[in-house]
Amino acid sequence: MTLNPQETEAQLRAATIGFDWLFSNELDKARETFSSGNSPFHSLGLGVCAFLQAALGMETGLMAEASRLLALAEAGAKNQLKLAKSSTKATQFPPGTEWELLHSDAVILLGLTHALSESYMGYLQCLYAMNSAHSKFSRLFKTVYPNGLQDYATPAASSANSRAASIRSEVSGTSSQVAAPKPARSGFFSRLTGASLTVPTTPHAPIVAEEGSVDELVLSGAAFGFGLFNLVFSLLPAKIRGVVGFFGFNHDRKLALQSLAVSATKNDVHGVFAGLSLMTYHGVVLLLAGYQANEAHILKQYHAIVDKLESRYPTGSLWILNRAKILRMSYDPDGAIKVLQGGLAPGRPHTFAQADTMLLFELAWTLLSQRRYQEAADAFIRVTEINSWSHATYYFIAAGCYVSLHNYEKAHELFEKIPELIDKKKIGGKDLPTEVFIKKKRSFVVAFYKEKQKAMTGSEDNYPQAMKISPAEELGVLVWNTHARITEETAIAHLKDWATRMNPPPAIETDMLKKHVPPPPRSADEAQSKADTADELAVRSLLLGIVHRTAGDYAGARAYLGDAEARNATVKVSTWVGGVAWFEHAVLDLKEMEARSASGTPGGLVADADEWARALKGALEKLDKALSLATQQVDLSSRLDTRIAMLKDEIALKKEMLGIVS
Repeated sequence: MTLNPQETEAQLRAATIGFDWLFSNELDKARETFSSGNSPFHSLGLGVCAFLQAALGMETGLMAEASRLLALAEAGAKNQLKLAKSSTKATQFPPGTEWELLHSDAVILLGLTHALSESYMGYLQCLYAMNSAHSKFSRLFKTVYPNGLQDYATPAASSANSRAASIRSEVSGTSSQVAAPKPARSGFFSRLTGASLTVPTTPHAPIVAEEGSVDELVLSGAAFGFGLFNLVFSLLPAKIRGVVGFFGFNHDRKLALQSLAVSATKNDVHGVFAGLSLMTYHGVVLLLAGYQANEAHILKQYHAIVDKLESRYPTGSLWILNRAKILRMSYDPDGAIKVLQGGLAPGRPHTFAQADTMLLFELAWTLLSQRRYQEAADAFIRVTEINSWSHATYYFIAAGCYVSLHNYEKAHELFEKIPELIDKKKIGGKDLPTEVFIKKKRSFVVAFYKEKQKAMTGSEDNYPQAMKISPAEELGVLVWNTHARITEETAIAHLKDWATRMNPPPAIETDMLKKHVPPPPRSADEAQSKADTADELAVRSLLLGIVHRTAGDYAGARAYLGDAEARNATVKVSTWVGGVAWFEHAVLDLKEMEARSASGTPGGLVADADEWARALKGALEKLDKALSLATQQVDLSSRLDTRIAMLKDEIALKKEMLGIVS
């Protein structure tokens, strides 16, 4: 039975209350509200609850439940869409537009659920699901925004008059211009459907919709779905995008971000999810890209979205999380830690365990980046108490923390538990990317460090004592880029550790090493002791290069990153070092040029456009080398692939800002 316009709007408003509970960390109340109705809005609400739990918790059972509930929501919306085709027009848009939008929402969320595995097969399954949504989102976007987005406000250009949950407010502001997108290349899929991801941008008055209405849902949802579809595709590894290029999938990340920003000014559920998508994207770019063409603008947008949503849902863990991320990305790790600890404090709503897990996860990594190893180890172990995803990964990182603390007995205890944890059921029955790395690394640890420990002490017992670089620091570089936004004080502490604990000591002299690490006297026993492996020495050079760059010693950073690149041919297990070293070298070129450009002091060298063009060209060449080394056989190669794509986008933006054509 079809819903009439009044019933549709009433059901929408009733379901909105459930979303308000969800975004306030009251998961049980949200589910109760969604279960009280049988409309597609309520069904989608239940699916969204499960999807968020799956996405934030990365737990196999939750992914299956999310898929089941989203499939029910998809079927319900599809049924209403069929019935609405013959009804009269009740909104500013063609009959059934709201149901087509809801159906597309369910489809794209199903696709994203597949992508949560972070495997190539998961990405392909994601694209297969999104294939059916491609033409729908393009058609919806052109229907709702026939004249483009140039006259619609975005968060950074708007002033939020925030409301409490379930009490409406509006966002207004000046328009934000978008350059006309380039025509999309034609492909097999687009030739069949006529779909294109580009839209006209002729200025026209924006469509106005009453807050809480179906019209607002459509306006916000069309921008959200179109933007999210394009953004997700643009972030997939290049290898996966290449596989489906034949079908005409294309993306315009700039337009995608603009679409999400327009949706984020609205107050419906799509507006909140658009804000969450933008926060996630901005946070990931600041964390992983290594360099930003316009970091100030990213932080401004990030701040505006967090301010709006945090004022509306002050108890929501997702907004607390992103407030902390902004602080960490602004080089205030102590402030970030304080915010995260406050979000986890007793007395706050804690029924949304997966959202709390994200707070704890972020806290653990931030503590690790600050060398607060005991607190970090405790936090990673605590994550296993509230989350079932890859306990082996958390134990591995915690064990690495204990290596840094020289508590080798505890490190040994945790390392020995890892094989059993890895053998437990994986996502989709597949090995998790981090666990592939851990299995290889642990096998190396057991074989080499037991032998090394026996040579030093006569016994294999307590073999972590022979480890000179914490595996937590290695995984931090690969997964969380932990050393890019640390303080100079922390960078120097790392430098002292890594330059003095291995054999042979570093052969490359730098200003930082001469200043902070005087060469220690070496005894005859030390000179004759077993040399550390090629893998360890390559990882050391990479880490030294990164912390030199973070502390501003660009010449020293270049020397050590070059050494890591040269040593890549000799590594046996750490095959990821070469690709990451070339990536970090590209970041170094850009960071150094940015520093030179910003230099306005007497005697400072201000870089011109020609210098920037050479630096950008050199960075792209290094990224191509990094990509050539990120084969499928390399640990966590899809992670590096995505980082390379992000940095290439930042380089393209920098070229645009400087007017560099080639």
